[in-house]
Amino acid sequence: MSEIEELSQFLTLETRLDVKALALQQTLGLTGTADGRQMLINTSCVVKNLCKLLNDFQKSVAKDASLALINLTADEDLTSTLVAEGTEIIENMLNIITNPEHELADPACMVLSNLSRTKLGSERLFQSMGEKLEKYIDIFCQEKYNQKGARLHYLAAVFSNLSQIPAVRSYILDPSRTCLQRLVSFTDYKDSTTRRGGILGLIKNCCFETDHHDFLLSDAVDLLPKLLLPLAGPEEFDEEDNDKLPIDLQYLGEDKTREQDPDIRKMLLEALTQLCATKYGREYLRSKNTYVILRELHKWEKNDNVLAVLEHLVNIVIRFEHEIGYDNLKKEVEVPEDITEKFNALEPAL
Repeated sequence: MSEIEELSQFLTLETRLDVKALALQQTLGLTGTADGRQMLINTSCVVKNLCKLLNDFQKSVAKDASLALINLTADEDLTSTLVAEGTEIIENMLNIITNPEHELADPACMVLSNLSRTKLGSERLFQSMGEKLEKYIDIFCQEKYNQKGARLHYLAAVFSNLSQIPAVRSYILDPSRTCLQRLVSFTDYKDSTTRRGGILGLIKNCCFETDHHDFLLSDAVDLLPKLLLPLAGPEEFDEEDNDKLPIDLQYLGEDKTREQDPDIRKMLLEALTQLCATKYGREYLRSKNTYVILRELHKWEKNDNVLAVLEHLVNIVIRFEHEIGYDNLKKEVEVPEDITEKFNALEPAL
């Protein structure tokens, strides 16, 4: 019997508390190194036992077990092994998340966020969720669902990861459901960068479904103002420009601030850029005076990476359709290179 196998024998609910706590501390220490994580993964019962310890009556034991699982699943070299062996760890995390009385719902979300970064992990997770995905969206949208104080912000990262799968995007974009309509309200959510960023990752991936651009920009979803509002500042416009803007962007006031995270600003602009892949999207953005918001953002923006995306977007928005020449920039092949290069570089991602 190896040392790890011997150690794992003490990672059980029945083990005496002091012995169990010591074994768990040693296990947690091993998760701090790549070699240690590999040894733990190679011992089949370790992950299973750690999942069981999430329900230990001693809070410190349950918390340490959750930290060990977060560390193990954060190693991308190991996630394929974890999910390839079955969905038991996924099922355990989902059960915790749906339990409004469980104190470790947030760590459970983090574990699923780690596991779903790979395509295989996302596929296994969606397989476990199935048609219940909407149930988890419901839980996410209820900010006080968990009665022990868990905020479930990392579910946004899970949804973003899942949206790399075409079947998930189809599910989210199904007009007979209201999944997307509820999720877009979090693009300007002030209390969590994780929640904002995760939902924007999902939205950006959904924007690659060009056949759904009319739905995304319809009154049912009303996506454009949700993407533009975080990019808008306190600048005042004349009456003519204001009247052309979406209602939510008119007369914002001097206390209006822009999204502070440059990575999120970049995602917002990438989503808008992808909406410009279709003639319908480009014309809709122009009709809603998107340019004036982008113009003022360009004066304010200092981050070079954000500026690069912003300038690509402005270059598309200000052009006439006869200069572009094609309805769908993603599908046509003879579009001028300076227009198409941005779209060819983008693809649905985590």
